[in-house]
Amino acid sequence: MGKKISGFFRDTGNLRWIVLVSLSIPMFASYFFDDIFSTISQEFENPENVALGWSMADYGFFRSAYSLLCIFGGLIVCGMLLDRWGVRITGSIFVGLMVCGASLITYAISGAFDSSGAAAWLSRFFEKPSLALAYAGCAMFGLGSEIAGVAVNRSIAKWFKGREIAFAMGLQLALARLGTAAALITVPRIVNLEGYIPFAETSRPAHVGLTLIMAGLVLWALFVAIDYRAGHKGKTKEDTTPDPNDRFKFSDVLKIIGNKHFILISLLCVTFYCCVISFRKFATAILIPRFGIESGTASLMVAMIPFFTLVFAPLFGAVVDKVGKGTKIMIIGSAMILLSHLMVAFAPGIPAFGFIAIAILGLGYSLVPAAMWPSLPKIIPENKLGTAFSLVYWIQNI
Repeated sequence: MGKKISGFFRDTGNLRWIVLVSLSIPMFASYFFDDIFSTISQEFENPENVALGWSMADYGFFRSAYSLLCIFGGLIVCGMLLDRWGVRITGSIFVGLMVCGASLITYAISGAFDSSGAAAWLSRFFEKPSLALAYAGCAMFGLGSEIAGVAVNRSIAKWFKGREIAFAMGLQLALARLGTAAALITVPRIVNLEGYIPFAETSRPAHVGLTLIMAGLVLWALFVAIDYRAGHKGKTKEDTTPDPNDRFKFSDVLKIIGNKHFILISLLCVTFYCCVISFRKFATAILIPRFGIESGTASLMVAMIPFFTLVFAPLFGAVVDKVGKGTKIMIIGSAMILLSHLMVAFAPGIPAFGFIAIAILGLGYSLVPAAMWPSLPKIIPENKLGTAFSLVYWIQNI
């Protein structure tokens, strides 16, 4: 049946972890590319000093494109396709879309585009053609990244079901958020922010990010090959016969939405991630004047968030696997996020308080997902997991 995986492959520990790495690297690259501008966003406060010509409002408009297609039903529809076509086909389509979107953004912010006929043609319709093209690319990248993330979580749930699922999801989350840390630390050091900033400087981190995404595409292909072989090796004719009960139906969406545990997890997800992701995108611009620190120090401060995740998300995941208590862990993590924001808003403007606040935020950002994401496979049947994850991601993007 569709639920079965070859015992040989499922029980081979080394292969399971190879799959996890193959799934994690594309997400690492996605997080890196998504955060390449967050460390230099303060430069857009002076658009006359940037060849790209974007203002802070333009940057915010560009960032809003990430959720555009996700909000207008793209996530839900694609989640249904994921359950109907499987992670190999659907995931490959949207990892490819992620690559296309990243390529479009990289080209849009380059000098090559600025001097091209495409830019001249777009300037007939848009005041800033680079912003228009980058907006379209960001919308594609956002939908591709989100569905790729759903495919990754669904795949981990399949390969680690009944095993170290919370630890595996925590480790994947940690490796993905390491991409954010890498962007926060690397980008300010490869971009010269002194004086006038040419196209070559603003597009350099995008080229690095695109290279990482291409590497992630190769590793996704490796996962597809392993998963395909695992799904066919040792199967009998009876195993390959589709089970009508395993097929996704539209009515399954109503069953998922009617699950009270799913509703609670969704509400937690949207409130939790709103508090963290929205802050993270403008964190350096907030922390620099709030605590009187330099751009490099602010970047290191914000980089603590993913580094804390790298250490503590797998650790907390292992605790959930061992002792449970997922609900209590989510409550504690949410309280820590609230405390962190209160410190950023009201603590004395001393850098030490900033570091403490971000450290608390990093711990809370590790606690909640370590317990929240592994909860979904426990309350939702495997053949509906793609839609369930997509619904949560959709609510989160709203």
